[in-house]
Amino acid sequence: MKRSLIIMVKEPCPGRVKTRLGRDIGVIPATWWFRHQSARLIRRLRDPRWQIVLAVAPDRAVSSKVWPADLPRLPQGGGDLGQRMKRMLQSVTGQVCLIGADIPGITRPHITCAFAALGDHDAVFGPAADGGYWLVGAKHPSRLPQDMFEYVRWSTEHALADTLQTLPGWRIALTDTLQDVDTVADLPRR
Repeated sequence: MKRSLIIMVKEPCPGRVKTRLGRDIGVIPATWWFRHQSARLIRRLRDPRWQIVLAVAPDRAVSSKVWPADLPRLPQGGGDLGQRMKRMLQSVTGQVCLIGADIPGITRPHITCAFAALGDHDAVFGPAADGGYWLVGAKHPSRLPQDMFEYVRWSTEHALADTLQTLPGWRIALTDTLQDVDTVADLPRR
């Protein structure tokens, strides 16, 4: 069975990534953090059980040398976050999971668990501590509802609940809760 892990990434340009974090620690350190976090995440999640596909923004950055040359890349395209996520989920065949690049705690076992959940469920979500989610997966991405991700209050504590409302009758699995990084308070303590 074909499995794809899509990682949504932005080209790490100052002032265009992690802007809330940039207000806390400065634009250059926030950009540096995102660039290195993305690279570590991609290296850590490589696994022969799934194919990694990078969903890149802005679209022109699809050819950027920042990303590993061996990984397929797709432009995210226009629209709000939900429209871009749905487009990316439907861009591949087989089981698919989609994550952001700003969750330092993601490991291969997290991804393995999410794909395993798709054996008995139509969709899987990895809740984030702030009420959003760090992962969304679908067993049959071509069958996603037309209105999935519509009327979702993104970047609020309602994002996961709003998304689940767009999937009535679907068998949903939830995986581990992880923390994404939006502000300096979210950065992992070492």
